[in-house]
Amino acid sequence: MFSIGDFAKHGRVSVRMLRHYDAIGLLRPAHVDRFSGYRSYTGDQLARLNRVIALKDLGFTLTKVQEILDAEIGVDELRGMLRLRRAELEAAIAADEARLKAVEARLRSIESEGSMPSEDVVVKSLPAVRVAELTGTASGYVNEEIGPVVQQLYQELFPALGGITPSGPMIAYYENDPADPAGERVLIHAAVPIAAETNGSEGFSTVGLAEVPAAATILHRGPMENVLSSYQALAKWVDAHGYRASGPAREYYLECPADGDKWVTELQQPISKAS
Repeated sequence: MFSIGDFAKHGRVSVRMLRHYDAIGLLRPAHVDRFSGYRSYTGDQLARLNRVIALKDLGFTLTKVQEILDAEIGVDELRGMLRLRRAELEAAIAADEARLKAVEARLRSIESEGSMPSEDVVVKSLPAVRVAELTGTASGYVNEEIGPVVQQLYQELFPALGGITPSGPMIAYYENDPADPAGERVLIHAAVPIAAETNGSEGFSTVGLAEVPAAATILHRGPMENVLSSYQALAKWVDAHGYRASGPAREYYLECPADGDKWVTELQQPISKAS
């Protein structure tokens, strides 16, 4: 048998925690000396301790932990519960990371207030281009909503191309969904330029993007999660120079290495002179 100190050491917990578990009936000592009050534990009790700590670390309350252990569920069922809880925590962590990225993007935009990157904005024409594209919808112009849709569309588009080789970088563009009376839902077009002939039987749409006589453009360097400050800089330039948007903005993905920090994307906003 182990003293409470040795049992705590082997279980990687504190003596105070073991005393608390004893007090609430979650993990009783195998023996308590009736004269000294010293607690003793057996090696077999490490199994229950491991379950207590695992369930607690996964977010279960001690009351719920006691209910689970007292039900004497099997190892397979316990493993399933832990895997489910792990998946829930992983989803929560991913959501928190997405919110953190959104906060960081807003912070960068706030920090850049008052600056007008006129030297970074170039006005130029965009040639007409024929593209293969897939279209999806997002509930709004929020990175966390748009990003996953764009990624999924491209994951479906490239296999659908079959033997067709893109003739240029990827192009994504967005527009309000005309079927949404509230004007919040977004149509997302994920496209790649193609030169090959198509017959309409492919698993994508072939669309001709018209020439744009004038577009204000700016280069965004880094992952698309951080694109907000670049879009806002472009929007401020357009407004400050007496223009207005005259069509859906495009994202022209110039460089897309595996390291998202090294991406280079040209943001293209069709413009015309404001009346």
